[in-house]
Amino acid sequence: MKSLSHKTFFYIDAFGALLSSFLLGIVLVKFQVYFGIPKSTLYTLAIIPFGFLLYDLYCLVFVKNQLFKYLKVIAYLNSMYCVVSLVLVLSHFKEVTTLGWLYIIIEIVIVLILSKAELNAANKH
Repeated sequence: MKSLSHKTFFYIDAFGALLSSFLLGIVLVKFQVYFGIPKSTLYTLAIIPFGFLLYDLYCLVFVKNQLFKYLKVIAYLNSMYCVVSLVLVLSHFKEVTTLGWLYIIIEIVIVLILSKAELNAANKH
């Protein structure tokens, strides 16, 4: 099986970051009552992947050599984002609904899988 290129991982990461920002900053905010996560927390969580999107785009456009180093950075940032997400949502434990927990857990699992794949790809450079 052919492995994905470093650039492909940045495209995947950028798409995921855009999707997360949209879901957290717009969709979950609109339906906040069903998720129980305070709007301020949702906005905070939406800003972080938006920053990752900008980083991904920067790397895709401007980085020409040793892209694997930049891939390691986004992999570690993604992992840290999972920790931050969990801590922020845990700080509102009593307010978060089952649907809110489901969303956060699914997002964390997906991001950690992507992060692991990014690290594996970066280490194969």
